[in-house]
Amino acid sequence: MKLYFSPGSCALATHIALVESGLKYETEAVDLRSMPHKTASGVIYTEINPKGYVPALVLDNGEILTEGQVLLQYVADLALQKALIPEAGEFARYRVLEWLSFISTEIHKGFAPMWNPATPQEQKDAAWAKLAMRLAYVDEALNGKEFLTEHFSVADAYLFTCLRWTGFFKRPLTDYPNILKWMERVIARPGVKQAMQEEGLR
Repeated sequence: MKLYFSPGSCALATHIALVESGLKYETEAVDLRSMPHKTASGVIYTEINPKGYVPALVLDNGEILTEGQVLLQYVADLALQKALIPEAGEFARYRVLEWLSFISTEIHKGFAPMWNPATPQEQKDAAWAKLAMRLAYVDEALNGKEFLTEHFSVADAYLFTCLRWTGFFKRPLTDYPNILKWMERVIARPGVKQAMQEEGLR
């Protein structure tokens, strides 16, 4: 498999899942600042993923999967012994899926106005205020828990990826002590460290 990513983007979640899974994979960076976007080998990225954004995962049979939630589930299902997601039919699986959906729609997309330089500061502040309410919910959910669900899962990888962006936007997480402790646990994982190193992240 080959993962197309941009360092520190939402593709980091899939990158973490791949490392944690123990599966064989390759990576290739995509320059999302170039127009058109190009991969490190010089390929125009829309020839690989017409949607133009990361991540994209090229499977060994040539099929291409896109959309972060789908990639996370796919990778986790290929390595069920790693417990990155419970098996189909287990109720615990739906808890992980519930978190994936929440993170995607309420947190990941909540950052969208903040990435756009043209967004007025007032709108960015409003976006953060809404995110702050979502983070309060997450902080309460993590109270007394090691991870979002029973074990470290692809939902933790996804949430960790999104919450790293708070540092980029200088939005501290000091109001969320349970999240801060959880972040420390996640970043201490060898698989997370390896994925970040492979992307040149600190």
